[in-house]
Amino acid sequence: MERKTRVRFAPSPTGPLHMGGVRTALYNYLFAKQRGGDFVLRIEDTDSHRFVPGAEAYIIQALTWCGIRPDEGVDENGQVVSVPSGRHPHAPYRQSERKPIYRQYAEQLVRDGYAYYAFDSAEELAALRAEMEAKGQTFIYNHSTREKLRNSLTLPAGECARLLEETTDWTVRFKMPADRIVKMDDMIRGHVEVNSGTLDDKVLWKRADELPTYHLANIVDDHLMEITEVIRGEEWLPSLPLHYLLYEAFGWQDTMPRFAHLSLLLKPDGKGKLSKRDGDKMGFPVFPLQWTSPEGEVSRGYREDGYFPEAFVNLLAMLGWNPGDERELFTLDELVEAFSIDRIVKSGARFNPEKAKWYNKEYLRRRSPEQLADDFIPILEEKGIRVTEGDGKDFAGGCFGKEYVRKVVALIQERATFVKDFWDIASYLFVSPTEYVEKDAAKFWKAENTALAFELAAHIGAMEGIWEKESFEADVENYIKSREWPMGKVMNCLRLALVGASSGLGIADIACLIGREEFIRRVDRARNTLGA
Repeated sequence: MERKTRVRFAPSPTGPLHMGGVRTALYNYLFAKQRGGDFVLRIEDTDSHRFVPGAEAYIIQALTWCGIRPDEGVDENGQVVSVPSGRHPHAPYRQSERKPIYRQYAEQLVRDGYAYYAFDSAEELAALRAEMEAKGQTFIYNHSTREKLRNSLTLPAGECARLLEETTDWTVRFKMPADRIVKMDDMIRGHVEVNSGTLDDKVLWKRADELPTYHLANIVDDHLMEITEVIRGEEWLPSLPLHYLLYEAFGWQDTMPRFAHLSLLLKPDGKGKLSKRDGDKMGFPVFPLQWTSPEGEVSRGYREDGYFPEAFVNLLAMLGWNPGDERELFTLDELVEAFSIDRIVKSGARFNPEKAKWYNKEYLRRRSPEQLADDFIPILEEKGIRVTEGDGKDFAGGCFGKEYVRKVVALIQERATFVKDFWDIASYLFVSPTEYVEKDAAKFWKAENTALAFELAAHIGAMEGIWEKESFEADVENYIKSREWPMGKVMNCLRLALVGASSGLGIADIACLIGREEFIRRVDRARNTLGA
């Protein structure tokens, strides 16, 4: 009987979730959803020395922002995810809460001859490493050295029992075979073989804190939670032989998950793993959300930088995977449908900050003016602009109707990459200019231009009826052409009066938005400020 697909994302709360970690979660999610399976979020918090307060909440909030929601695990409120049946057969989902489970499995491995107790202190091992390094050699705790060290393989049974009872500075180590070809299969990298003689006897469980290491907890939890595929970063590829051997030692070969190891996210120049330092240096975030460390250091986030979660997710999906055709834009549902693990590349994926901006620009274009107006309103309010219902505009009072905001957004959304750009592009549609760009004024505000611009402004002010862009534009163009005026000089001069600069929207767009009264007021202010 074929097992139901179950995958897991198992981050450690040792700091903020890197965008590479989000990509790992995304690929797991896509793999599960495409097969009608379950995506499990498990918090691997057994490394008490590296635990960072707030990191777990950050991880969950980041995944929630991206729309990557677990079927099982811990939710954004820190509670177990609710399921229709109300039963959680695989809970708890924090490894620290599963602490009693692991020792029994470590002891089982010792009893069955696959592991042993090691009593070497950290100081003793450090001295051995230093001694070997002095000889130009590397110390490895494995088949070639364990028979000479203090462990249950070398000490008398009575002495071993005493140390287990009276001391706490001991561990359980896996007994790595001396010369065994471990044959493994990876869903991305294919068949892999490693000689066990090159591997060390990893620590599986520590008496000092009564917690397992990643290797034991990972295998035990994946087995008990019925995980069918393990999709994780390539940094765990060297651990794969040990994990294969652990499944074998427990007798779980028939239910061992399939493995897939994802390539790294690389720096923009392709030389090395993408890090926070690269982001700080080049001006882009590497975390989904802003993060403040316990020491008060603030790291930028994609959300706070103005990225849409859909754009961020789409960007991550394409870093190391492709659909096999020319498509680049996918909703999360479309990614679920298109995703296939055999199209994940083995080589590292180079991150391009400009491509990230391109994705956000594309998603901004996809949003309706109504949605973007809602996104823009909080920014307007931060600038002191009040937004009410309707289509009103009160430049003196700084109050505008939501419909007016929608009209502004509809005109400028093709020019923006982020919603926050709207203010930089079109603040003059909410605040009358009181200052004028000096170089633009020097270039265009000349007597021969202003005389024509003021005559044109008077003509525009006298137009009857409600201004509509098409008729307004045609009238102004005909007026200028019939007098054989220099179109560019006249329009730039008039735009300077309306905007405060020679750049901006077309005169017709500006005038029809701000209206007759504000149009006349701005021309008069420019005349009084800059002179005729």
